[in-house]
Amino acid sequence: MNAELLKELENKGKAAQIKNEIIAYEIQNGAATLTDFAKILNLSIPTVTKFITELMDQGVIKDYGKLETTGGRYPILYGLNPEAGYFIGVDVKNTSINMGLMNMVGEMTHVKYDIPYKLENDMMQLEEMCSLIRLFIKEIGIKPAELLNVNINLPGRINPRTGYSHVLFNFGDDKSLSDIFSEKLKMNVTIDNDTRGMAFGEYTQGYCMGKNFKHVLYLNLSWGLGLGIILDGKVYMGKSGFSGELGHIGVYDNQILCHCGKKGCLQTEVSGSAMHRILMERIQNNETSILSAKVKAGEEVTFADLIDACNHEDVLCLEILGDMGQKLGRQISTLINMFNPELVIIGGTLSLTGDYLTQSIQNVVRTYSLNIVNRDTEIVTACLGERAGVVGACMMARSRRFIGL
Repeated sequence: MNAELLKELENKGKAAQIKNEIIAYEIQNGAATLTDFAKILNLSIPTVTKFITELMDQGVIKDYGKLETTGGRYPILYGLNPEAGYFIGVDVKNTSINMGLMNMVGEMTHVKYDIPYKLENDMMQLEEMCSLIRLFIKEIGIKPAELLNVNINLPGRINPRTGYSHVLFNFGDDKSLSDIFSEKLKMNVTIDNDTRGMAFGEYTQGYCMGKNFKHVLYLNLSWGLGLGIILDGKVYMGKSGFSGELGHIGVYDNQILCHCGKKGCLQTEVSGSAMHRILMERIQNNETSILSAKVKAGEEVTFADLIDACNHEDVLCLEILGDMGQKLGRQISTLINMFNPELVIIGGTLSLTGDYLTQSIQNVVRTYSLNIVNRDTEIVTACLGERAGVVGACMMARSRRFIGL
């Protein structure tokens, strides 16, 4: 993007505000005519023409050709230039990182999955993450000046408005984590919660793409348990960005310590970590699984092993998964009664088991939610799978630069 335009947008004058509104509209709605912009911005056609011409000269807008109509003159469509700027999304997991590059019109041009990385709460791992991001930028051959924003999605409680992380990489510094990343990478960086990023990815480019859903709940059932909330077409963050901590609702009197420091949290019984613990206990009690030999040989059983066992119809793993689905279904019933959503998406790593989990949830929801409410709600398995996080991170990087969330 033209450096002169970026400087103009940062100064936030009246003209800059109008240009930003034009860009934001096109990000959300696609190409439009001069008449469309005049109505949206409540400006005259000559004034709109002036701004569109300037944006074309600055390389942001391009002529998409004439719009075919049933009669009269064919108006010209003006849309974003895909090469006007780029955005990087970083989706951080416990043992790896996914990174992607998105152009101005929302197309993923490069993506790299499962970059080895161990998520630990220390400065060394923060530096390592920055090194991996720099390497990704170098490998894809993009110039830093062309990058308009980098968005990093992390687990834990994060306030995306202030850029502070209250769990990971919080070293008591007065600077926000987003500012620390920005200084180290020498570019604009925003941060957000990983579940919210996955929800945004599925909403914008996944199951909801091209559909008119406005109220959506996204369940991130991975090593932990999180909830992403879309209300009236917008990501709901709560006052401080801490919405969606479903996994830390106190539900059980099981005396199992959650990593949050409290006992009896929902995710102590419903999560990938809970499934792993329960499977180990039941194999040690001489129940049989295709993973039994591995456990008794003292070998590490990974999260991927659990998913693979479910997909190979291991009876014990499917029994544990079905039980978790029933427990989660009761909580989703409550969410449906509270939010009356059109759609509940079951996502996260455990959704890779396909319909085993979703069907178990659906059966329980029909029992425990109000009929008049649940008949409005569709419950589906996420279609982006493990891609949801990196897609959402890229989409957030773009939206945060011009729209906000």
